[in-house]
Amino acid sequence: MHDGHEASPASEEVVVRKRRKGIYILPNLFTLAALFGGFYAIVMAMNGRFDQAAIGVFCAMVLDSLDGRIARMTNTQSAFGEQMDSLSDMVSFGAAPALIAYVWALTSLGRWGWIGAFVYCACAALRLARFNVNTGVVDKRFFQGLPSPAAAALVAGFIWLMTDAGIAGSEVRWVTFALTLYAGLTMVTNVPFYSFKDISMKRSVPFAVIVLIALGIAVINIHPPTVMFGLFILYGLSGYVVYGYRKAKGLQTSVISTSTDEPDERGLHK
Repeated sequence: MHDGHEASPASEEVVVRKRRKGIYILPNLFTLAALFGGFYAIVMAMNGRFDQAAIGVFCAMVLDSLDGRIARMTNTQSAFGEQMDSLSDMVSFGAAPALIAYVWALTSLGRWGWIGAFVYCACAALRLARFNVNTGVVDKRFFQGLPSPAAAALVAGFIWLMTDAGIAGSEVRWVTFALTLYAGLTMVTNVPFYSFKDISMKRSVPFAVIVLIALGIAVINIHPPTVMFGLFILYGLSGYVVYGYRKAKGLQTSVISTSTDEPDERGLHK
């Protein structure tokens, strides 16, 4: 039997619709926070606080990795959120690292300096545009080229490490130039980089995995600039190792999938 207080299907639908509309702001708040991290990094570089600038880029990277997951957990994915994410990424992982590297070291190279910074910035834009149009055909287990947050972490991590060691940018300007070019050009290659997208956060894991995560956090805290830069150097080279291994074994090196299924992270993070 039905009592007089039971909500009709129509009213329930209105409640659900209102809830979903109201919660859309949550993932976009994380995207805006990531954008602020990139903006903060640029401002700090202009003020000569290069260690803070690098930390701003890393904070943007962490926040950028959360917005898509939160959108999926709360079922609030939207075309607006995808576009917002890409624009935020262009600032935080394209313009910000290029400008920080230029102000810190590349400016002393004259014309070569701004060319190096622009190549990185342009490659980041090309990387993000290609990612958005290839979302439905790329094997979700791999990125096609170095993801832009990892490229930004390479550049910002090097600057953070050198600044922490008291080394001026002008002393390592050519190294910075080479690293900036490497990070930029690797973004637009077809080299496969593992995406970690097939790791499910909802799946149960052995207790040992949690212990390893705790140890990993402890190791990072020993000396964050060294550990973070070391990790991203390894990741920045891993794609070429995978590519070489596949080539040697005669396996397919392209990450373009024959499947037309959309990856779990459509329109998110490079």
